[in-house]
Amino acid sequence: MANLDDNPFGEPTIDNPFADPSVQQVARNTSAQIKVDDYNPFDNQQAPKQMAYNQPSSGPAIMQPTQEPPSYTKSAQQTANPSINTEELQRRQEELERKEQELARREEEMRQSTYNVRRNNWPPLPEQCCFQPCFYQDIQVDIPLEFQKIVRHLYYLWIFHSALMLLNIIGGIFMRNFTIIGLGVLYTLLFTPFSYLCWFRPAYKAFRSDSSFNFMVFFFIFFFQFVITTFQAVGIPGSGTIGIFTAIGTFDNTAWSIFVGIIAIIIALGFVFAAAADLFLISKIHRMYRSTGASFSKAQQEFTSEFLRNQHVRNAAGNVAAAAVSSQLNNQNANNTRY
Repeated sequence: MANLDDNPFGEPTIDNPFADPSVQQVARNTSAQIKVDDYNPFDNQQAPKQMAYNQPSSGPAIMQPTQEPPSYTKSAQQTANPSINTEELQRRQEELERKEQELARREEEMRQSTYNVRRNNWPPLPEQCCFQPCFYQDIQVDIPLEFQKIVRHLYYLWIFHSALMLLNIIGGIFMRNFTIIGLGVLYTLLFTPFSYLCWFRPAYKAFRSDSSFNFMVFFFIFFFQFVITTFQAVGIPGSGTIGIFTAIGTFDNTAWSIFVGIIAIIIALGFVFAAAADLFLISKIHRMYRSTGASFSKAQQEFTSEFLRNQHVRNAAGNVAAAAVSSQLNNQNANNTRY
C-alpha cells in the first residue's frame, strides 16, 4: 500500500509528465516571473516587450496593415484610364454639337411640316436668283435608313454624268472638233435635267414611299441611260461624245496631239466607268426590289389607284364624261325634233 496515493480521488501520479521534478522547476520559475493574479488589463502602464503580444493596449484594437497602400495621385489615375488627347476631345465635342444641331433642325422641320408644306430646296439656288427651287430633297429625312446609302450613290452617279458631259465639251474644244462641241452642248442641256427627272426622282420617290410604279419607271428609263452611256463610251465617230475609238484617233506624232489624246482617253475612261456604275446600280436595286416581293401586277394596281386618285385626272375625266353626256342629249333632241 506504500505505492498508492493518500488521496484515492486525486489525479494519479503514475506516468504523469508534469510530476517530473525538472518540469515542476520550470513551472515555478515561470509563475514567479509572470504573475497572473496581479495582472490588470486596464492598467495604463506599458507592457514589457516580452508581453507585447499577450497583453492588450489601453486604446481600441486596430489592425496594423503589413504594407501601406499606395497613395492616390493624378499619375495613378492617368495610368488607370487611357489618356485622351485634347484634340480628340474637341473633335468629339464638335461632332456631338453638329449631330445635336442636325437633330434640332429635323425636329423643327417635322414640326412645321404638320402645319405647312415643306419648302422646296433643290436645285440649291440663291434667293436673289430669278429661278426658285422646284423640288424638295432631303435623303436623311425622306429615305429610310437602310436605303439612304443606295440613294446617295444614285445621286452621286447623276452628278458624275453631268460633270462628264461638261468634260466632253472641254475635250471637244481641245480637239477643235465642232461636232463634239455642238452635240456636247445639246446633250448637256437635255440629258442633265431629264436624267434627274426621269430616273433619279422616280428612284427617290420609290425608296421614299415603297412605290412599285416608280420602281418600274426607274428601271425602264435607267436601262436606256445605261445603253446610251455604253454607246458614249464606245465613241462612234460623229456621235458627239469622246469615247474609246474617238480618243484613239486623236493620237498623232505631234506633242499637242499626244496631250489631247491623253485628255480624250481620260474622258473615254470616264464614260466606261459611268456605264459600269449604271449596270452595277441597276442590278443591285433590282435585287433589292425583287427581295421585297414586289411585282409588275402590284405596279399596275398602284398606277391605277394613283391615276384615279389624282384630282386633275378626275376633273378631266369628269369633263369628258359631261361632254359625252351633253353630246348624246343633243343628238337625242335633234332626232326628236326631226320626227
